Amino acid sequence: MKKLVLASKSPRRKQILEKAGFEFTILPSNYDEKLPEGEFSPEMIAELAFKKAEDTAARCDRNSLILGADTVVVHKNHVLGKPKTQNDAYDMLKELSNDTHYVVTGVCLIDNTTGRIYKTHVITYVTFNPLSDDMINNYIKEFNPMDKAGAYGIQELPDGFVKSVDGEFDNVIGLPSKVVVELIKNAGF
Repeated sequence: MKKLVLASKSPRRKQILEKAGFEFTILPSNYDEKLPEGEFSPEMIAELAFKKAEDTAARCDRNSLILGADTVVVHKNHVLGKPKTQNDAYDMLKELSNDTHYVVTGVCLIDNTTGRIYKTHVITYVTFNPLSDDMINNYIKEFNPMDKAGAYGIQELPDGFVKSVDGEFDNVIGLPSKVVVELIKNAGF
C-alpha cells in the first residue's frame, strides 16, 4: 500500500490534510525555495512545489506519494514573501489594505512507484478592507505574521480585515484541499 508523505513542516498544511481525512507522514524538504529576484509566474510556484517534492522523494521508498507545496502572496505583480521584521510585516499589511491581491499555491505530487508527476497551481483572490494602523499593529502583536507569506494567516485574521475571498479559502491558508484531494485520489491513494 502506498504511503502519503507531506514534504512540508507547515502546521497549516498538516491541518488541512488531516481535515481532509488523510493519514500521512511528514518529511520536510530541504530545498531552498527562493524565487529569482524580480521574476514571478504561477508556473514558477508550481515548479518550486515540484523541487520540494523531488527533494523529499529522493529520501522516500518506492511505495510513497510525496506532496510538495509552495504559497506566495502577490500584489500588483510584487511577490510578498515572509516578513523579516515587524516593520516588514506592517509594510506588507499596509500595502494590502483596501485592495485586492492574490494567493498562488503551487502543488506537486510525485508517485515514487510509477515516477509520475502531477503538478499544478491554484489562484485565489483576496480583498482587504481599509486597515487602520491600530488594526495592523494589534494583529502583529497578537499573532505571529513572521512565518506567513504576505504577513498574515487568513484563518486567524480578526473581523474587519477581509472584505471578500474569490476562490478556495484553504488555498489562502497554504494548501488547496479540493485540488490536493483530487490529485491524491487520481494517484490511487
